[in-house]
Amino acid sequence: MEINFSDKEISLLKRISAAAETLKVPAYLVGGYVRDKILERPTKDADIVCVGDGIALANEVAKLFSPVPSVNFFKTYGTAHIKVNMGEHGEENFFDVEFVGARKESYRFESRNPKVEPGSLEDDQNRRDFTINALAISLNKNDFGKLIDPFGGVRHLDEKMIKTPLAPDQTFSDDPLRMMRAIRFATQLQFVIEENTLDSIARNAKRIGIITQERITDELNKIILSPKPSIGFDLLYKTGLLQIIFPPMVDLAGAEYKDGHGHKDNFYHTLQVLDNISVKTNDLWLRWAAILHDIAKPATKKFEEGHGWTFHGHEAVGGRMVPKIFAKLKLPQHEKMRLVRKLVELHLRPISLTKENITDSAIRRLLFDSGEDFDGLMMLCEADITSKNKQKVKRYLENFQLVRQRCREVEEKDHVRSWQPPLSGDMIMELFGLSPSKPVGILKDALKDAILDGLIPNTYEAALEFVTAKAREIGVA
Repeated sequence: MEINFSDKEISLLKRISAAAETLKVPAYLVGGYVRDKILERPTKDADIVCVGDGIALANEVAKLFSPVPSVNFFKTYGTAHIKVNMGEHGEENFFDVEFVGARKESYRFESRNPKVEPGSLEDDQNRRDFTINALAISLNKNDFGKLIDPFGGVRHLDEKMIKTPLAPDQTFSDDPLRMMRAIRFATQLQFVIEENTLDSIARNAKRIGIITQERITDELNKIILSPKPSIGFDLLYKTGLLQIIFPPMVDLAGAEYKDGHGHKDNFYHTLQVLDNISVKTNDLWLRWAAILHDIAKPATKKFEEGHGWTFHGHEAVGGRMVPKIFAKLKLPQHEKMRLVRKLVELHLRPISLTKENITDSAIRRLLFDSGEDFDGLMMLCEADITSKNKQKVKRYLENFQLVRQRCREVEEKDHVRSWQPPLSGDMIMELFGLSPSKPVGILKDALKDAILDGLIPNTYEAALEFVTAKAREIGVA
């Protein structure tokens, strides 16, 4: 078949071919780069397999560029990497090229780290995870550009299918991370997983236990960053992988009925919210907020006679769950976690502001509590509308537009999002001769509440008068 390479790509591949000819080693362009070129997806990461010394080939290729790029190599694994600029006249157009010698692998049951030894191109293609990643293009002088497709990978690309080259039980038992990768590719490319391959993932799901959490979470984040992440989560759930890697999310699944009252399936509701927000943003952490916004519903679920199912306080309980979930998944514990926690805790607040006669005080509090994350919070709230009733959706979205308008008006007047109190904690301590203590916190909070509630104007004079009176009241002045 015809694969359309740009002039710059052909120039790069010709140089690799020339270097391979100099060293007398057969060389091939393999894997994801070939797949993505056939799918006409943009890619700048090329993998080169040679039947010989990959590090030596990388060094030989580097010599053909000016200036000569540095060669980063890992002797233990026999791999090397160079970053080359194929731009012209000062233009930057970088390609990442990785080199490795062809190899064959054998695995021990308790480890995904294989015993590796030199092999042929056939051996190298046999060890690939999926047929669509086992494609190779010859860079050799006698058949330059020839596509080598031993497992029908091109056909499977055409059929939009994920399938292992060899028996899937062996493929997944050898390296269980491939189960996550199968689901990740199915999600990113919106392909289906071949039936026998999918069944094998379900059979081998428990093998994921030998994979480090960091590797699992890396694949999970790639699924979350896909155009339609629900595809991946649905597959993770149906194969049993999600039950192992992320049990709190599985707890959301299912709807319960009692005395004619039912609640929605919060797992599939969450997936819809995730897809909704993914249409609007590529921000990983806003997508995580969508995943976790209802995470505490199972823990707060109660049936109230005559009323039905309730989930009172699930936003506060969910906020407290976020740090533990992030720690378990080895996600960052810094400001990204705090952002997700904040959005989970606040996600019901804008809904309450859609009612009539909402005070400026309530608006100021939302703006103050959300701060610079107000727009992300509103995006989450709008994504949270998953009703199939189009009129209901329209009404909710219009209400949220009214909330945005009210917030804009109050923000223009009071500048709450970047608000700082007229008296800091240090100033309060100096005024009343206090050291860091509980009374300082009481005075700070009282001042903040008084200003946000509109009891006093946001000025130094009013703040000083208020704090002095409050200090007398609590006996520190």
